[in-house]
Order: sequence, then C-alpha cells, then structure tokens
Amino acid sequence: MNIGDKAPDFELVDTDLKTVKSSELAGHPSVLVFFPGAFTSVCTQELCTFRDSMANFNKINAKVYGVSVDQPFSLAQFKKENNLNFPLLSDFTESVSRAYGGVHESAFNVRGLNVSKRAVFVLDKNGKVAYKWVSENPGKEPNYKEVQEAVAKLG
Repeated sequence: MNIGDKAPDFELVDTDLKTVKSSELAGHPSVLVFFPGAFTSVCTQELCTFRDSMANFNKINAKVYGVSVDQPFSLAQFKKENNLNFPLLSDFTESVSRAYGGVHESAFNVRGLNVSKRAVFVLDKNGKVAYKWVSENPGKEPNYKEVQEAVAKLG
C-alpha cells in the first residue's frame, strides 16, 4: 500500500464491542495508529502522546483510532487506565494489521505471539492514504511532528 492508494476496508470491534467499519471514516481525515500491545511501555508512551495531541487533530475534525491484535477487554482497561480520548479497535484476527502495516510473528521470541507492527496511516476524507509509516522495530515510536503535519495538510 502506497501514498494515494485506497486504504483497505475493514470491520473491527471497539472496546464497547461495537463494530467500526472503515466506511464510517469517510468524510474526514483519519489517523490509524497500529501498536504491538496494550500495557507495554512504548505503546503506552505512544498512545498517550496521541492523547495529548488531540487538540491538533480536532482542529480539522480528524479522527484517531488505535488498532492492535489485543482483545477488546484488554484494550478497554488500557484505554481507561491511560485516559485515552479516542477509540481503540481490536484486530484479534490480525487481518487488518496484515492488510496495513504487517504483523511481527512470534514476537519477543515467544512462539505464537503475534503483534501488530507499529505503524501510522493518515487517510484523507476519501479513504486514500496520505501518509504511511511502518516500523520493523517495535521499540521505535513514530515521528509525531510528521504525522501532525500530514494531518494538517488535509485540513
């Protein structure tokens, strides 16, 4: 998937067990933040940084969604404990993570432990990819300034 491509469609469950469809993202810019795992130090830092930057996204009516392969119940507790002010979506089948940034298989040398690669996608109001960042290193955070600049260009 490259800049300008139509982002893959998806249906995921949020922390309230409600289905969120990619078609619901149309009409405004969206930021999809794929992260390896709730309650890990780097993921907590990353999602709290997005939380603290929401005013910048709200200025242009951009929506932020966190996505991981964690179960919705774990994500609900993670969201609550970190006062996250945007939806977290559970990709427990790994299909959306694979369609976007990919999956680390047997992460941390634990056989069968698959986690989303850390990735950020900014989609325009028509669902096309305006910004893409995927890391092979789960310990590396995105360039937050780049993400905010990509979103600001859509406003």
